[in-house]
Amino acid sequence: MRDRTAARTGWAHGALAVTALMVLTTLTGCSSGREQAPAGKESASARPARARWQPEPGTDWQWQLSGKLDTSVDAPVYDIDGFDRTAAQVAELHRKGRKVICYLSTGAWEDFRPDAARFPTAVLGKGNGWKGERWLDIRRTEVLEPLMETRIAMCAKKGFDAVEPDNMDGYRNESGFPLTAADQLRYNRLIARVVHRHGMAVGLKNDLPQIPELVGDFDFAVNEQCAQYEECEELTPFVEAGKAVFHAEYELPAAEFCARSRKLRLSSLRKEYELDPWRETCAEA
Repeated sequence: MRDRTAARTGWAHGALAVTALMVLTTLTGCSSGREQAPAGKESASARPARARWQPEPGTDWQWQLSGKLDTSVDAPVYDIDGFDRTAAQVAELHRKGRKVICYLSTGAWEDFRPDAARFPTAVLGKGNGWKGERWLDIRRTEVLEPLMETRIAMCAKKGFDAVEPDNMDGYRNESGFPLTAADQLRYNRLIARVVHRHGMAVGLKNDLPQIPELVGDFDFAVNEQCAQYEECEELTPFVEAGKAVFHAEYELPAAEFCARSRKLRLSSLRKEYELDPWRETCAEA
């Protein structure tokens, strides 16, 4: 996660604080009392084994987490909110030939989610700089795994092809817990395994220092502002492995980063912090 003075990692919550951009929907068809699957075994609602989607480097994408969903954007991949978007909207995008990524926060608690009350106070740490959000104690996997399993099962039930798990770098922040890099590796790999168990692809969100250790566990990467912070080369292990890097910049003009993005084979966009439908692609720059 970028720090508060830089960029919002995932949900553009600064805008949410100003105006209620979205109406939360309830979980459809998912039991809040879902039991944790035994280690190494499929959960009851996991999808049958099939080939997972594997996005390739340079694949165009659209990232929209706020506002009315615009399904008319000509992009083969959509990354949208897992709670707020419906199975019908995912199906509509599939009919248009799109692959659809489910955005979830897996490393921070959000008080505006319908399952917020299921998180015990003991796993809630310091605020992460955004209203209503607190870091999670990712060491407490006996608590968090069943909660995240239920969320990920929701994505699968709605028909998503992949998951973008956000806030996956708490160890680099003042979380309120003594989290280590080893703790983060274990948790990130756990999330990847659960997503894979449900038949979906999974993306590594930011967490650049751990890319060498995690590139084999994840199917693509999602990054914010690597051009602004001169970090894009750190994402090359994904590209070299034939895996897409979905990249967004907020403050730099597209003309300043697109040439480098093309050379590195990144899937780059310019977006507004609100992550509404507007986007500028490198093809337009």
